[in-house]
Amino acid sequence: MEHRIVGEFAQYLKVTLARGEACWAGRGSIMSHDAGITWSLRAPGGVAGAARRLLSGEGIALARLESSRDGRSASLASSQPGTVSIWPLAEGSMLTTRGAFLAAWGDIDIDVSIARRAGAALFGGAGLFLQRLSGQGTVAIHAAGDLDQRTLAPGESISVSTGHLAAFSDGVDYDIEYVGGLRKALFSGEGVFMTTLTGPGTVLLQTIKRGSPGPARR
Repeated sequence: MEHRIVGEFAQYLKVTLARGEACWAGRGSIMSHDAGITWSLRAPGGVAGAARRLLSGEGIALARLESSRDGRSASLASSQPGTVSIWPLAEGSMLTTRGAFLAAWGDIDIDVSIARRAGAALFGGAGLFLQRLSGQGTVAIHAAGDLDQRTLAPGESISVSTGHLAAFSDGVDYDIEYVGGLRKALFSGEGVFMTTLTGPGTVLLQTIKRGSPGPARR
């Protein structure tokens, strides 16, 4: 499997498959594909996995692309302008927020994880259910806007505004904090809570809040 990140303002991923190779594609991400590539809808994890995926907001099924010929390519993109980042699962499993998963290939386990803390689940912005990717392979993440990748040392924390979290290492602790003060909560535009992420691990942030309108192109 070969892959290439294309573009600057609104990056997309081009994957090239040999005969018999396959990859997963995120919901609504197929932009185009060559003749010789077919795709079908599959629910990772069977019926139980489909139910959990429905709750996560990622849809019941994912597209599974397969190639019947060598050197066939597919282009995968998001509905928002942004940056594509490659995450080798050899570095550990990861959790993605809604809309951040773009593609995956290899021996991948795609499941849904429940947020560890009730407060984070209800008020952290990422929701109660997060998509968890593990196994042996590679994941492509789409960050809306530009990407800010942080590596947190053990015990090191950062606070993230709602909607700016794209993905993070499975070992990163995910909680919320009150912004403090009624004026801040009502007039700052940041909401009542911010997400607190504590290492060790890697955090991928996005400069455009997921679901907000993209910047006008000049």
